[in-house]
Amino acid sequence: MARTDKRRRRHPLIEALISKRNVISAVILRDMRTRFFNHGLGFIVVPLWPLVHMALLIIIHSVTGRIPPYGDSAPVFYATGLVPSLTFMYISRFMGLSLVTNRAMLAFPVVKTLDVMTGRACLEIISSCITVTVIMLLLWVAGENPWPVDLDRAVEAYLSVIVLAFGVGTLVGIAAMFLPIMITIWQLTLLCLYISSGTMFVASNFPDKYAYILAYNPMLQCVEWMRTAFYDSYSDKLIEPGYVLGLGVCTLLLGLIMERFLRRRMMEG
Repeated sequence: MARTDKRRRRHPLIEALISKRNVISAVILRDMRTRFFNHGLGFIVVPLWPLVHMALLIIIHSVTGRIPPYGDSAPVFYATGLVPSLTFMYISRFMGLSLVTNRAMLAFPVVKTLDVMTGRACLEIISSCITVTVIMLLLWVAGENPWPVDLDRAVEAYLSVIVLAFGVGTLVGIAAMFLPIMITIWQLTLLCLYISSGTMFVASNFPDKYAYILAYNPMLQCVEWMRTAFYDSYSDKLIEPGYVLGLGVCTLLLGLIMERFLRRRMMEG
């Protein structure tokens, strides 16, 4: 009886947080089950895609006999580019898809648009962390040195990628509820951003007038930021942390404002 009374006396804020946690957990479990093979274990496949991507780049590099664009190790060079770029691409892309593919869940009053997008973002962040861990272990087993010379800077760069991806993904997800073609537009945009992200080249080696134009690509900023954490002598002239974080926060606020004022129209659509 005392335990029952204690539960009843919970603060409303605590009750709201518990409810929110349960909803987001349900969204995560549903996405894990439906994304691959209609089975939760299909989620194991998700972290493998970046590994395949990196393996293809390394194979191409080995077959052509090219030296890495920077440093002595091609796997480490490509890994430091792929981790931030693919993290941004996966989180923002699947957050953009989340509301359209989970529209039926919004019929339940307890499920909000932000719950659906947050659940998908959490799933992609978990996947990204697993991918990073596996990549580092594989590189270590292969005799490479996957450890950053500046761990704090590497963590800052990685967290900044997540903030940027979450903000952009929120904006794209809300916009896609009104304009479904926005998903296709964003996928094409991601392809352009990836090609110019510096994953396969060193942007700071370009002439300044071209390098600074490329630096407007936030994905390139994240790649350059991550590489300065792994290479002592890597140039940081293109890195502007305030630009990355500011863009992430601004897109998040814009997405939240759109969700707040267009919520009824979004539900009616």
